[in-house]
Amino acid sequence: MPMPLSEHEKRLLAEMEEALAADDPRLISTFSGKSPSRSRVVIGFGLILIGIFILFGGLISQVPLVGVAGFIASLVGAVLAISNLGGLMNGVISKAQNIGPKKGPGKWSQGFEQRWDRRNLGE
Repeated sequence: MPMPLSEHEKRLLAEMEEALAADDPRLISTFSGKSPSRSRVVIGFGLILIGIFILFGGLISQVPLVGVAGFIASLVGAVLAISNLGGLMNGVISKAQNIGPKKGPGKWSQGFEQRWDRRNLGE
C-alpha cells in the first residue's frame, strides 16, 4: 500500500513542478497532450475554404440547408484554426526568447541542490 506524501514533500513537489513549467513549457505541453499542432491549423483553414464552397453551392442551388451547413463548416474551421494558432504563436515566441547562450544552472535548481545538501548533511 503506497504511503501518502507529507506536507513538506507535497510542497517540494509543487515547487519542482512550478520550476519545471517555467523552465521548459514545451515539455509540460508534451506530457499534458495540449501541444498546439500545425496540422490542426491547416485543417481549420481547409475547413473554412470547404465551408465557403459549400455555402456558395447552397446559394447557387437555392437550397438553404446546404448554405447553413457550409456556414457551420466554416465556423468550425475558424474556431479550430484560431484556437490552435494562438498556441503555435506562443511556441514561436518562447523559442525566440530561448535563443542565445545558456547561462548554466538556473536559480531554482541551485535552491534544490542546497536543500538536498542540507538534507544529506542532517542540518
